[in-house]
Amino acid sequence: MKPLVVIDMQKDFVDGALGTAEAHAIAQNVADLMLGWDGPVICTLDTHHEDYLNTLEGHYLPVEHCIEGSAGWRLCLPVAEAAEQIDAVLIAKPAFGSLDLPEVIEDMCGGEPDEIHIVGICTDICVISNAMILKAAFTEVPVFVHRDYCAGVTPEQHENALSAMGPCQIEVV
Repeated sequence: MKPLVVIDMQKDFVDGALGTAEAHAIAQNVADLMLGWDGPVICTLDTHHEDYLNTLEGHYLPVEHCIEGSAGWRLCLPVAEAAEQIDAVLIAKPAFGSLDLPEVIEDMCGGEPDEIHIVGICTDICVISNAMILKAAFTEVPVFVHRDYCAGVTPEQHENALSAMGPCQIEVV
């Protein structure tokens, strides 16, 4: 099996508090990829609470976003519609990377997957964090990050993150 992991395609990152033109530009393409995917699909949700500004992350990024239950926490519209149509698994994550993701993938695949594919936002924060966690958990499983289905905080940081993943044996396609 080859799961598709869709990282944090939430309203706040697409057209909300931290939205970018690049994130908005990939939203429909990510949804289309999900609809045509031949395997399980997992969507992560960056998840914060009302005390966000008092957290360490809130200290470094003092912009409230992805507060659980808020409109900005929900998947952006095209991705939400695709996720519902294909019964994608949604998992909340309180940090950049999800330590639960490897177990979720093993459960869905009945063991180690054949390969793992990753898309989403932000390439330079949550995509790279989850790609590294998955590569560490599944050392012999090819991990692919789809460059044209990801967006970073800036185009430059997107490219830097993609460049950093190659030496870690994460394939950028």
